[in-house]
Amino acid sequence: MDIKSVLKDLTGCAGVSGDEFSVSEKAAEYLRKYAENVSVDKFGSVTGFIPSGNPDAKTLLLDAHIDQVGLIVTYIAENGFVGVGACGSPDLKTLLAQSVTIHGKKDILGVVSTLPPHVKKETPVPETDDIFIDIGLSKEKAEECISLGDRITVNSKFRELSDKIVSAPAIDDRSGVCAILSAIEKLKGKKLKYNIAVCFSCREETGESGAKMNGYKLSPDLAIVVDVSFGNTPDSSPKDTAKLGNGVMIGFSASLDKEMSNTLCSLAKSFDIPYTREIMPGTTGTNADALGICKSGIRCCTLSMPIRYMHTPVETIDLRDIDSTAALICKFSEE
Repeated sequence: MDIKSVLKDLTGCAGVSGDEFSVSEKAAEYLRKYAENVSVDKFGSVTGFIPSGNPDAKTLLLDAHIDQVGLIVTYIAENGFVGVGACGSPDLKTLLAQSVTIHGKKDILGVVSTLPPHVKKETPVPETDDIFIDIGLSKEKAEECISLGDRITVNSKFRELSDKIVSAPAIDDRSGVCAILSAIEKLKGKKLKYNIAVCFSCREETGESGAKMNGYKLSPDLAIVVDVSFGNTPDSSPKDTAKLGNGVMIGFSASLDKEMSNTLCSLAKSFDIPYTREIMPGTTGTNADALGICKSGIRCCTLSMPIRYMHTPVETIDLRDIDSTAALICKFSEE
């Protein structure tokens, strides 16, 4: 699988929390090449199943969330400007003067309004109530094509910064989807230790509800949650971040299964898969928190990839970290 090509395809689809169907259908197309019973549920999660052939095998869930952070239409002012709320937690300081698309009855282009520095000397980080979108229409015309509740994405594109480092919107967590797709492609024809259930879950950014629903539906014995974490930048703390290109980040947390974490570290060492440990003293902020307490409890571990500029339109990742994540999933899943 060409990870770069698939990532470009997936990040090119809109899928703000609660309205993921466009990207969910695209991800389901890819998953159908490898899995059985692939479907998109009425909430926007994608699921599929790969049997091991062993009737006594336990079921391993591979989960990555499909949604992205964005905005939602809350108000149309008398002058036609569009008021917004946050879906998830987009980095609000990056929004001023951005080009956006409102996904209404048709896609409507707009720009986030901002006062020029000649008029306003200070530009603090805005609150969502302070953000309005200029679509160049009157209120009457705006209401013909836009409804309250329509989702909004910032217009950005897939950029190749170097041979292995790329930048795009929604790398959180379309990169996790890519890692799982790459892993199950690598597993084709190999003997599996587990039945594999796959879930590209909706609504992670707004409370992990997609994972909660599918934890009950799929009832796995254990789960690997694939997500992103914080990449190192010049102004960040080395203690709290990982360098891009240093490999998959294996999670250790009070809410995760320590035995699974240790097993993944041992496998990475044995097969020379580059990795780092990610220490999260309490909860993880990922779907693992929801899955771990689903029903009578599901043993969980996280595998993360470091990205820069999380929750902005220019999230940046090293493709080699996606490949390392896929390789480790394979070694854990093989007999």
